[in-house]
Amino acid sequence: MSGENIWLDWAVKLQSIAQAGLTYGKDKFDIERYEEIRKISAEIVAHKTELPLEKVTELFCNENGYQTPKIDTRAAVFKDTKILLVKENNGTWSLPGGWCDVWCSVKENTEKEVFEEAGIEVSAEKVLAVQDREKHNKPVYAWKICKIFILCSIKKDGKFTANIETTESKYFSLEEISKLNLAEEKNNLEQIKMCFAAYENKNWQTQLD
Repeated sequence: MSGENIWLDWAVKLQSIAQAGLTYGKDKFDIERYEEIRKISAEIVAHKTELPLEKVTELFCNENGYQTPKIDTRAAVFKDTKILLVKENNGTWSLPGGWCDVWCSVKENTEKEVFEEAGIEVSAEKVLAVQDREKHNKPVYAWKICKIFILCSIKKDGKFTANIETTESKYFSLEEISKLNLAEEKNNLEQIKMCFAAYENKNWQTQLD
């Protein structure tokens, strides 16, 4: 992590240590200390980001158990050499995807997200890349995210219906995408170029950070 964001790295490590301590600690005095460390880590993030402490606590300190990265799945769906993107409510474009629900496998979640956001039934076929989000996307978040890009085949075309997450879906060429306003926090141009490269290479090897 760059020097300007080293404070965030410290806060994340403090939060992780505190959460593990709260999970496995037995001594009541140690539990109190871990709770205090967790509170301090949230205060650091709130101070540096100017977000309300309550909001930071809700997002940053709301889990139990050993802390692990959140999983975000992104679907690469191609038709006639063009890739499917969906338009977010804020006007930016992204690959269909989102947080992996606890009741879904990665495959199931990827297929579900495409149907919910684009109205298309797909089959998740191949993992293209497993990425550490903060190595590729900005801004850096206070929680770690593992991004999984998956090549999907179309099982059944459907009809797009505007929903609470997306307002439009469309297939784009790489040249067209270079002119779009992308949801950079979710997927940038380099990541979409990677999807095109994987689609065109039948011997593609999964990329790992």
